[in-house]
Amino acid sequence: MKTSEAQTKSTTQTPMPAIRLVLADDHPVVRIGVKNMLMHDPSFEVVGEAGDGDDAITQTLEHEPDILLLDLQMPKLPGLEAMRAIMSRSPRVKIVLLTSTITTHQIIEALQIGARGIVLKDAVTDHLSTAIRAVAAGDYWIGGQRVVNLIQALHELTQKAASPERKTFGLTPRELEAVGCIVEGCSNKDIARQFSISEETVKRHLSNIFDKTGVSTRLELALFAISHRLVDSQG
Repeated sequence: MKTSEAQTKSTTQTPMPAIRLVLADDHPVVRIGVKNMLMHDPSFEVVGEAGDGDDAITQTLEHEPDILLLDLQMPKLPGLEAMRAIMSRSPRVKIVLLTSTITTHQIIEALQIGARGIVLKDAVTDHLSTAIRAVAAGDYWIGGQRVVNLIQALHELTQKAASPERKTFGLTPRELEAVGCIVEGCSNKDIARQFSISEETVKRHLSNIFDKTGVSTRLELALFAISHRLVDSQG
């Protein structure tokens, strides 16, 4: 019984230390909102704030936090450049990028520089606390989920970045379907039957498609569609 009481005392008397954070964002409203959200959780402690990239470096080196929450788009020095400077002088700090938008290439670059997490600002309420804990524990946070294997995650991101997004040239989904039919050699009557529309409607679709793609014949359209990946390759 005494042993049980001692174990209970030991458990209650050794709380986990708070995760110390510096918050760097050029928008005061964002900083206030994120800080207020984190302050409601006793496991987080905001020890410094910064409104630009240079100040983010200064605050991080001064306070040596566990986590730096860093806006990607910052005045004076962009987030990625600030992160490079911090990583070269204080590599122990784990950095979580906060951003409204980010490309796959930017994610790859950020991870290669040393970022440990990326949280979109519209998902801060849902993901930030979990992301901070995951990063503090030694994992990564990418794409709204905890990532243990960074090498695999980078491989998948690199493959995604290597695949260029398909341009549609302003074509509607129905027009793209019609283009696919043209590539397959369908007549106007075939297309009309396939989509249960009139041949006049098909002609209007083709006229719009010709205007948008700058071609004037069905053959030119088929070649244009194949060269610009408007249709899935069947090879």
